[in-house]
Amino acid sequence: MTNTIYKSTIALPFYECNLASIIKKNSNKYNYSPILQDIQDGVAYKLSWKQFYVNVRKIQGFLLSIGFEIGDRMAILSPNRREMLMMELAVMAMGGIAVPIFAGYGSDIANTLIDFCEADYLIVADKVQYQKIANPDKFKKIIYFDAINNLGNNCINLTEILVGQTPKNILGLNIHSKSVCLMMYTSGTMGKPKCVQLTHNNILSQQAAMKALWQIKSSDRFLSYLPWHHSFGGIYEKYAAICNGAVLSLESGFGKNIDLLIENWKIIKPTVFFSVPRIYQAIATQLRQNSKLECEIFHKELRFIFTAAAPLPKNISDMFENKNIPVYEGWGLTETSPCCTVTDPKVKRQMGVVGKPIPGISLKLSDEGEILVRGPNVMTGYYNNNEETSKVLPKDGWFYTGDIGEYTETGLKLISRKDRIFKLTNAEKVVPTEIENLLSKDCAYLSHSLVSGSGQDYPVVLLFPDSNMFANQPDESQITKNCKRPVNLTEFVHCLKTCMNRWNKSIDAKYSRIKKGVLIDYELTIENDELTPSMKLAPNVVTKVFKAQIEQLYNSDEKITEQVYVLNLE
Repeated sequence: MTNTIYKSTIALPFYECNLASIIKKNSNKYNYSPILQDIQDGVAYKLSWKQFYVNVRKIQGFLLSIGFEIGDRMAILSPNRREMLMMELAVMAMGGIAVPIFAGYGSDIANTLIDFCEADYLIVADKVQYQKIANPDKFKKIIYFDAINNLGNNCINLTEILVGQTPKNILGLNIHSKSVCLMMYTSGTMGKPKCVQLTHNNILSQQAAMKALWQIKSSDRFLSYLPWHHSFGGIYEKYAAICNGAVLSLESGFGKNIDLLIENWKIIKPTVFFSVPRIYQAIATQLRQNSKLECEIFHKELRFIFTAAAPLPKNISDMFENKNIPVYEGWGLTETSPCCTVTDPKVKRQMGVVGKPIPGISLKLSDEGEILVRGPNVMTGYYNNNEETSKVLPKDGWFYTGDIGEYTETGLKLISRKDRIFKLTNAEKVVPTEIENLLSKDCAYLSHSLVSGSGQDYPVVLLFPDSNMFANQPDESQITKNCKRPVNLTEFVHCLKTCMNRWNKSIDAKYSRIKKGVLIDYELTIENDELTPSMKLAPNVVTKVFKAQIEQLYNSDEKITEQVYVLNLE
């Protein structure tokens, strides 16, 4: 084990002990200022801190009346909504545990996750979410937002709760900071999601660190589309706004409609924006098509943007930095609440480098290069999974992240997930992410790629095109100098063969070079678990879905289906 420990030079500031304290303090401080606003038909509908405080107390009073106790779990099946925010914070502030679950999941996985967390209480947004529930009668109480007919006696509409009496004070002011308040499922990048237990201290220490770095103010405006069941949006972004009295504006298209996102951007004029690279790339495409948007996107109040989940292409970061808008990139996991490192925009960006530790975080590398983290942001453990908890949180006090990296002059450089590195038949190790990052960096027409080959003689690759690029041809800033600008998949196949042979030559270890690949005309989705909520490819799921195509790469040179094109390389 290396003895070198990396820390921030900035001390972790004081922070409130629990979320109840934050709510009470901010409601007094900001009063009629908005905590949140919904955008509907081009109009922003505001929810003030004063009204939010009243509603939270009413919800807490109702929960107390039905026997909800400290430590009880409330599963939440809802997209981002103001009602979800009120319910979640009411539960967490009074000592309960909120368990948000992706509203896009089908019935099977939604019920599996709800059952696993052993929730006695449930929140559903509407009829669509309610109909997913296999056995509604098993819950002590189901709270729903939109009108639903023919419900059981254990169901109540939130509007009925909000017309009730208002308790004198908010509950939970004496809740211990190390009490679990949030259970959040991991994205399941490498397999079955795990249920992470996070405390008030985890969440609030993270926000104290970010405030020290970014000085987020009550005058800041967030345009939020990142889903709240995932740590990026549900912890990092959401509480950055709440803890600092900033305005959290809900993007009505949930990031799925770039035209609508742009329209919402014009209305809100965000001062900070948190997103994944795909959305930034979509914004860049919009700017190419309509240069008049520049004054709307790069408005004078935009202080910085933040990106995570995947490397941001240099041309995209340059686009913002050339307008004097700092670009931050970070790294972390749900288990670390989530952020551990952040880049310094004054330091030249390097592919794969995700910055230095934030205040309060200690970081070191194992002898195998695994990144270890220690700090107040690290989870207490996985719910009902002592075996996995003991693997990542042994008694030495460090959290074993499962990520392999190295520390450079400019900060931590990510190399791969530990469990993604595989051996060929010759016992040589292949780091697939190094190859995948090379592909994504050099080809704007690719949406995702997956290198496979464990136990085989050579690695192969699955390639998924970005269909938007054929509809909106990229400009020179997005593509390499020699790109032939294919207009359809047939042309793209020929381009890929040429490019991949060139990329192979840049890979020093000959055994790591790709010998075959397939271009698959298929859109990966979050709903099918092929992508994580942060739009990263889920290797285990995609490998399983396309198992036949991978196997055939080792057995046949023939075209597999109408949607699959085989690439035989030099």
